[in-house]
Amino acid sequence: MKEIINKLLESLTLSRDEARDLMQGIATNQLNEAQMAAVLAAFIMRNISLDELLGFRETLLELAIQPRLDTHHFIDLCGTGGDGKNTFNISTLSAFVVAGAGVPVAKHGNYGVSSMSGSSNVMEQLGYKFSNDEAKLKTELEKTGICFMHAPLFHPALKAVGGVRRQLGIKSFFNILGPLVNPARPNYQASGVFNLETGRIYSYLLQSENKQFRVIHSLDGYDEISLTSDTRVFTPRGEALYTTDDFGLPANTPESLYGGDSLSEAAEIFMNVLSSKGTPSQSNAVIANSAVAIQCYKKDLTLSQAVEQARESLESKKALQTFENLIKLQK
Repeated sequence: MKEIINKLLESLTLSRDEARDLMQGIATNQLNEAQMAAVLAAFIMRNISLDELLGFRETLLELAIQPRLDTHHFIDLCGTGGDGKNTFNISTLSAFVVAGAGVPVAKHGNYGVSSMSGSSNVMEQLGYKFSNDEAKLKTELEKTGICFMHAPLFHPALKAVGGVRRQLGIKSFFNILGPLVNPARPNYQASGVFNLETGRIYSYLLQSENKQFRVIHSLDGYDEISLTSDTRVFTPRGEALYTTDDFGLPANTPESLYGGDSLSEAAEIFMNVLSSKGTPSQSNAVIANSAVAIQCYKKDLTLSQAVEQARESLESKKALQTFENLIKLQK
């Protein structure tokens, strides 16, 4: 293990097998906190290679608790985070809008590391009880159209490295891995990424697995459709550039997407948007991200039709009802 860590500290790239061995060591607590911090720091200094990403991912999925949900015919909406923008919980809200539009969702998420409130933070704050119990997740998916999987309960390596990641407080290669290791293995995926290079790696990897996917990056740095700039979207058919006009929505300002200064404020924004009490900018960002996910699942829809389905789910309170039904099951 020391040889692999030394190789990283010398800025050398790991082979796929070495990456697998390193992730196995992290998951089985063979690294102390200082060594894990060194590994994370090494990848802050350079981009992860495809072989390294594949090796890390293979080990994470092999070691994961994998719930059998009777089908893989659902979508995950999960971003890398790490964009430093501290937006409100757009992808998590979009998951409920998408479920409210009749698309089953098995969402993978975690606590925020480089942001104030990750998806797990806000879900926990609002009363969701994390579990890796297969029966609970199946019941939620069947009765509400959505379930939520808190990553550390399914991935030993993510649990082992969580404390060091929080102490560092900056994005790491685990941000890149998060959307790629949903333990329920969905056939559909809508993932935001914090830069274009990661988007292209995602596209290559997901295309090789014959998944239906949308990989999203706003050109001004957001790991979601912010409507503050044009958005690059990767699909199985190639790349496209989406403008606000493509969504039929007005442009947003960065300030309009601010996620608040506390977890309670983040939760308040979350519920305001679901209750149709959010600002137009907040609602429109959620509608745009939801539309791309809906179109990924319902591939015959035009983008305009998907936007209207997302808007209807939000404004009719179907998304809110989906959320309320899910929380009722926690009691």
